[in-house]
Formats: sequence, C-alpha cells, structure tokens
Amino acid sequence: MHQRGDPAARRSDPAGSRRRHRLQGVTVRPRVLLREEIAPAGVELLATRFDVDADSESDLASIIDRYDAIVIRSATKLTAELIRAATRLKVIGRAGVGVDNIDVEAATRQGIVVANAPESNIVSAAEHTVGLLLALARNIPQAHAALVEGRWERARFGGVEVAEKTLGILGYGRIGQQVARRALGLQMRVVAYDPFVSAERFREAGVESDSLEGVLARADFVTLHLPLNDETRHVIDAGMLARMKDGARMINAARGELVDEQALLEALESGKLAGAALDVFEREPYSGPLLGAPHIVVTPHLAASTDEAQDRAGVIVAEQVVAALEGGLVTNAVNIPTVGAEDLEVLGPYLPLAASLGRFALALARGEPGTITLEYAGELSEYDTRLLTVAALNGAFRGRVDQPVNYVNAPLIAAERGIEVIEQRRRFSPDFTNLIAVSAGEARVAGTTIGTEHRHWLVSALGFEVEIELAPRMVVLRYDDVPGVIGRVGTLLGMAGVNIANMAVSRNRDAGKALMVLSLDTPASPEVLARLDEGVDDAFVIQAELG
Repeated sequence: MHQRGDPAARRSDPAGSRRRHRLQGVTVRPRVLLREEIAPAGVELLATRFDVDADSESDLASIIDRYDAIVIRSATKLTAELIRAATRLKVIGRAGVGVDNIDVEAATRQGIVVANAPESNIVSAAEHTVGLLLALARNIPQAHAALVEGRWERARFGGVEVAEKTLGILGYGRIGQQVARRALGLQMRVVAYDPFVSAERFREAGVESDSLEGVLARADFVTLHLPLNDETRHVIDAGMLARMKDGARMINAARGELVDEQALLEALESGKLAGAALDVFEREPYSGPLLGAPHIVVTPHLAASTDEAQDRAGVIVAEQVVAALEGGLVTNAVNIPTVGAEDLEVLGPYLPLAASLGRFALALARGEPGTITLEYAGELSEYDTRLLTVAALNGAFRGRVDQPVNYVNAPLIAAERGIEVIEQRRRFSPDFTNLIAVSAGEARVAGTTIGTEHRHWLVSALGFEVEIELAPRMVVLRYDDVPGVIGRVGTLLGMAGVNIANMAVSRNRDAGKALMVLSLDTPASPEVLARLDEGVDDAFVIQAELG
C-alpha cells in the first residue's frame, strides 16, 4: 500500500481515465483510494487484490480521476461535482451506515455503485441499549457521580431488578431482535410491536407481539427501535406517555425525533415515568432541559461508537469494494444495481411504478401481510422481472423498517419478517399493453405507464377499477355508496386549505360500496385526516418516503 509522499502514490494513469485492464500486454490492477482510515484487516483485504493508496491530504478533485474505487467514512464529502470528475470510478465504499455525505443520485447517474456497512453497528447498538437499561434500573451514573463527589448514599440510589420485568420493544428489526435476545437472557419477559413482522416470527423468538398501545400499557421498560418517518415522528408524545404504566422507564438509542422531548420532560418531572435513558436527541449536540431532569441517564450518541463496530465497518466495506470491482454481488449497494442496457430500456420505466405500487399495497394492508404477490401481464412477462419485484419490495419497506433498504436487501427483509414473495406472469393483458399488480395479503393494487413520458397510473385498488395518476400524497376512502360523501370530503379539504389535485371515484353496485382516490397538492393535518375517517369504512394515507 502506498502512503502519501511515496512517488508511486502520485503517479498518473498513462492509459487514460477509463482504461485499466491491460497496458502493452501487462495487466493493470484496479486502484483504490483510502481517503479515511479503516481497519487493518480491511486494508489487507484490498491490498491483496488492488493497488491501494492511503491519501487524506491531497486535493481530492485533482486525484479522484485516477481511481477505480474510493473508501471514505463521514468526513469526506463526495459532491456531484467531485463525482463528475471521477471518470474512472466504479464504486464508492462508505465505512459506516449513513450516506448523507455522498451524492448518491449523481453516482447512480454515472453508473457508480455506492455501498455502505449498515450492519456494522447492530451488536454495538443492542449492547448499548441494554447498558442504558441496566444503568437506568440501578441508578449507576447517579451513584457514581455522588461517590466521586464524596457522598456515600446507598439508600438514595437503590434500584430495581430487571429479571421478571416486562421489556417492551417498539420496532423488531435487527437491532430490536438483538436487544430481545439479550433481555431474554436477563430473564425478562419481552413483548414487541412491529406491524411488518409476522406473528410466527415473534413466536419462534419467544417474544409476544402486541399493538403499540398494548406494549406501552404492559411494559415496565420500553425501548425504541423504530425507523423515522412521518408516521413515527414524535410517536412517543404526551398521549402515548399517558398510556404507559405509572413508574415505567424508557430507553431511546435509535432516533431522537421519535420522542416529543417536552412531553418526556413533563412525564419525568411529574413522576409518571420513573426514569429515561437517552443516547439520541432531536438536535445534536444536545444541551437542553432534559439534562437536568430527574432520573435521567444520557450519553452523547455513543451506540455505534465501539472499536469493533468501526473495525467491522472497515472490513464490510472492503468486501463490498472487492465485490464491485471483481463483478460479484454487492450486497450493501444503496443504489440501483447494474442491469443490461437492453433490458433496462424496457424495464426502466416500470421500476418506479413497481416501487410506488409496493408502497401503496403495503399501506392498504395495514400491517403484516403473510404474502406479497407480484403479477406481471403483457410484454413485461417475457422479461426477467426479478428486478421489478425487488423494486416493489424496496418501495414497500423503505421508511417502514429500522434499517436501510435497497434493491439487494429488500428480499432479505421480507424473508426475515416471514413474508412470502410470489411472482405470477401472464402474457395476455386485456386492457393494457403492460400491467403490474401488487398484493399485500388481501390488499391488491394495479398500475401501468401511459404516454411517451411513462406517467404512472393506478388502475385498480381493493377490487375497484380506478384511473388516476400516482402522486406523492394520496388518500383512499372506501365507503357506502350514498349521496353527499364526495361533497363532504371536498368541503372538508377545502375548508382546511388543502387542494385536491386529482380525484377518481369507482363503485361496486352489487355490494353498494364506493372507492374514492385523491391526490393532494399539500399535506393534510392529522386532524383533517381524522375527520376524513369519520363516516367511511376505511381511510388510507399513502405518501412518498421522506428524503
């Protein structure tokens, strides 16, 4: 490996920015730039296969076009401008979880794989959660601080045992599962809420499942491991805190925005909660009033900060870079995997449609479908539709699970949640050249593309035929087919200042039911949505993922 200062580390590419395989009959090894430090094992893995340069000081814009791969952590910002200059780059490896410091869209446009290490911190985050739980139960930080100050206060800092107590886990993804395993080892009873995990999967792990409200009402300790989206932001507010047992304790090492911090402060000050342990806050670094709250344990976002997690991230991202440069499966790719140009020309316009239908179907399913079925009719059925299936799963799970979702790991997420994925094809589509249908349990939606711009249209939902263009914000209402419903909905939204961009209405004469699908220009408030739900059988809100 070359360090900065070694003449070999500064050599130019005499074969040009794209040519790298052979030069005058000699094989030229791909070049990898380590812009930030990673674990020695990761460096060794790369150095055995490629020419590796460690250079954190040179002007990146002036050297990035010499490399086939770059490995970074969080300090390096790969902007669209830098990526455009990287004419030779094939893969960006992020030794960590987030990719906010990478312009993923620019990389995707340029055919560059972006890979990260999303599982590197699972064990560390789970262990930190359990550490916070025990510190909270036994008042360890407070007792330590008192003793350091010269106060021997055994009676003041008595705690509670965790054995035979009930731990409530909100969000049963990979970190939540690891926390559950450790809590069971501490002889705790574990009850969890996750609408996207099957009941069978919970039973196999020895964990009870319940509703969000049910978990809060039963748990002595509650730990949060939910993804952050519109539905979960401030999911723990004053109302949900009131549902918790008197004297319960809460742990949040997931995302600060899951908790209404003012409501939590009031619950601690009133004695409703016996304590809280926080590793994350809405705004960081945090210096607010919770630091002075009674019975509080706080750490400065340390859940992933272990030597092992950092080393693991380096090794995982090195493996991803090797796979990308050697034509293997990049299991942690966060952008679209490479497909043949000919197939992509046909399938490409249907990828976002499949993702939108997947998201739509899962929203209509209201929870944990045992199966997700993909139907392809028309010319699409003659192609390898697995990429479309992955796109649908990607749309279904993004923002709904507590881990990054991409085209590679979406099928694994379905499998881990006990969801069976089924593909069905038929060459004939009576009404459309091509049709995609997605069923999440009993909730079925279908769509197609229209026009040269391949606009995405919903043509069927919940057994009703509709025709409406898919949009970022949509509302679906199922109700008795009686006069006045359309007028009431329009008036309610108009009074709230919410403009209806489009509307489609369909009805089933035999059953006497109707379906209304709306697209909205602006979000409707929770209060307006609650009023829409009045007097109808079902009301669903479907909106694009944040960010």
